[in-house]
Amino acid sequence: MLSFGVTVLPDPPYRRWLELIQIAEKHGFEYAWTYDSHVLWQESIPMLAVAARETSKIKLGHFVTNPATRDPTVLASSYATLHDISDGRMVMGVGRGDSAVRFIGRQPMKVAEFERACSMVHEFMNGREVNWNDKELQLKWVRPELPEIPMWVAGYGPKALAVAGRVGDGVIIQLADPEIITWIMDTARRAAEAAGRDPSQLKCIVGAPSHVTDDLADARDQVRWFPAMVSNHVMDLIERYGGDGSSVPKALTDYVQARKFYDYNEHSRVGAKHGEFVTDEICDRFCVLGTTDQIKTKLKELEGVGVDQFNIYLMTHGQEETLQAYGDEIIPVFAGVTT
Repeated sequence: MLSFGVTVLPDPPYRRWLELIQIAEKHGFEYAWTYDSHVLWQESIPMLAVAARETSKIKLGHFVTNPATRDPTVLASSYATLHDISDGRMVMGVGRGDSAVRFIGRQPMKVAEFERACSMVHEFMNGREVNWNDKELQLKWVRPELPEIPMWVAGYGPKALAVAGRVGDGVIIQLADPEIITWIMDTARRAAEAAGRDPSQLKCIVGAPSHVTDDLADARDQVRWFPAMVSNHVMDLIERYGGDGSSVPKALTDYVQARKFYDYNEHSRVGAKHGEFVTDEICDRFCVLGTTDQIKTKLKELEGVGVDQFNIYLMTHGQEETLQAYGDEIIPVFAGVTT
């Protein structure tokens, strides 16, 4: 059964951020996520602590954090602490780092270092003993009665997806194209199987903007920033694997040929000039746009290829209207309840 989440930027004022999460909880969303980019936006760990106290059911986490700007022991301890405050409602999305590292002049983590950090964080934040820096460490204060904090790993390329398969509880995919999603999950599940894990247990979480409207032209203009954001990762893939389709599908790489630049000062912003190269077709493939009927059709297609959660990137106009439309007309359909 498809579940629903929402990602809200940690923009000031934090009260507005919190308000949107509370509205999402009221409308039946099961997950609320935020970015972790501590210079572009406000520091998100204390904001999540506030949300943990000011909500009651919705699960909370980053979409995504990283063990590059955050020391892995600090990241794990932060999540274990938030898990205690929220009474067991934390979920972690983690990646190698994009805006959080690039904006301060650093590069995403090397894949091997990333895998080692993820493996440790997963165990450590859930109260198990780890060996780190030649030290035996344990968060002995973790409450054993709380559920495990799951770790969902973001990635696009074969090596990062292999990390998700070997150490993650699921894969975070930042686009809503069924063909690419299928390739990504097949890649991660092969790695899970090779590592002796059950590939069917690997969850699939898709994040993308969604705008409920009958004005598709306006909706596309509001989301061009999103495929442009994804193109940062795609450019890395092309540099590593090439763009001939032998390692990464051309359905993912071809569209970036028209890209000219990227300005992190407009990261995830409606109207960002670096999104002007993105075509209408790519907007439709990567996002979930249109009337409620069109959106339900797209979401059923995603559910059909094995997506477990659809997470709205709430960086478009009419945020409350989007949450209400989903709560009133869309989520009940996928929960098996009549509207």
